[in-house]
Amino acid sequence: MEVVNERGFLSSLKKLTQSESFAGVLLLCCAILAMIVANSPLGESYAALWKSKVGFDINGIFIGMSLEHWINDVLMAFFFLVVGLEIKREVLFGELAGFKRAALPVIAALGGMVGPGLIYYALNAGTSSEHGFGIPMATDIAFALGVLSILGKRVSISVKVFLVSLAVADDLGAIIVIALFYSSGVSFEWLGIAACIVAVLVALNKMGVKSLKPYMLLGVFLWIAVHNSGIHATIAAVVLAFTIPVAPKIDTISFMNKLKKMVDKFQDAQNKKDTILLHGDQVEALHHIAVHKTAVQNPLVRLEHALAPYSSFLIMPIFAFANAGVTIGDNIDFGLDHVFLGILCGLVIGKPVGIFLFTFLAEKLGIATRPKGVTWIEIFGAGALGGIGFTMSMFVTNLAFSGEHALVATDVAKISILIASLVAGVCGTIFFIVKDKLSHH
Repeated sequence: MEVVNERGFLSSLKKLTQSESFAGVLLLCCAILAMIVANSPLGESYAALWKSKVGFDINGIFIGMSLEHWINDVLMAFFFLVVGLEIKREVLFGELAGFKRAALPVIAALGGMVGPGLIYYALNAGTSSEHGFGIPMATDIAFALGVLSILGKRVSISVKVFLVSLAVADDLGAIIVIALFYSSGVSFEWLGIAACIVAVLVALNKMGVKSLKPYMLLGVFLWIAVHNSGIHATIAAVVLAFTIPVAPKIDTISFMNKLKKMVDKFQDAQNKKDTILLHGDQVEALHHIAVHKTAVQNPLVRLEHALAPYSSFLIMPIFAFANAGVTIGDNIDFGLDHVFLGILCGLVIGKPVGIFLFTFLAEKLGIATRPKGVTWIEIFGAGALGGIGFTMSMFVTNLAFSGEHALVATDVAKISILIASLVAGVCGTIFFIVKDKLSHH
């Protein structure tokens, strides 16, 4: 009975982790836990933990960084690698494949970045916080998917596809914004080394090298070069993703023919033996099947599937726990410039208005068309959910501010992101629930 219950529990756990909403729920739980810990008696230990140095000494020279930097620069590089792989897959085969299919979500994403960015900048222009305009530009795909799955059938498949492809295009936009506006003084020597490594990666791709090992090894050196160049190191992960090959070593027809031969060989060997032990020919056949099984898979998809669970269920929750913990006290100055108002209005108002206006103009100008069955009201509702900007917004916050007020501005911005994302999520949910009720009357 206990075994059955254990299996039932494991089966339920597996179903839970495979659901679209789980990653978003886990992220939210980690953010809430971080806030609780940061404002508890453990607050000082929590803050000190992320500042502690992790590395090693070589002849008195320390090689390493703070735990915070290991998470935000190294661990998040894997998150950006998955994002890059997802963008490449969508551009080649998914909803962003071809100009007509890509036009609407890309234009919508552009509107969803321009709207919040302009609102924030208009409110903070001329202040020491104006550089934070990139904070409300991002959409968090994990949270957005979580809310969509909670809404269930109230949201059509077409709207879900539109929002997901918009979020992917938005991620690409956020990466470009980070590269252009949130990189420090550029070292052209290191940038030259990075360019040489990229050239080698492209050459490997063109030469038909399908093994992922050389790409990942060169990716480490590319990260080091980009990190030292002054451009944010996570950009290296995205560039690496774009060089990962798509075509498999063998096509599916060849794989099926080889598989048939191996299965026949396995069967022949089975007929010759009378023990439970595998025959030598059977072991060899199994080995060849395993090799061909890897060879028939697309390297890009194989890497994305291998890394995606770690990104969703380990890296992003750790990032959330390390970055969302803000001590709420005298240090939180909501009157600091208009950081709070800029982020709140940017995500809650700027996102849906920007997405709606850009898509409306794109259709009227004949540049793009809405998916079949998607109404303008649903476009606006999807835009409201696009205002959930947790992970990328937090990431940009860590890069946005400098000077004396940087720590205070960062804390205010993080609280603002949490409040704005919550408001956007609630508004988007209520919007679709009300729309669903009205459509049934």
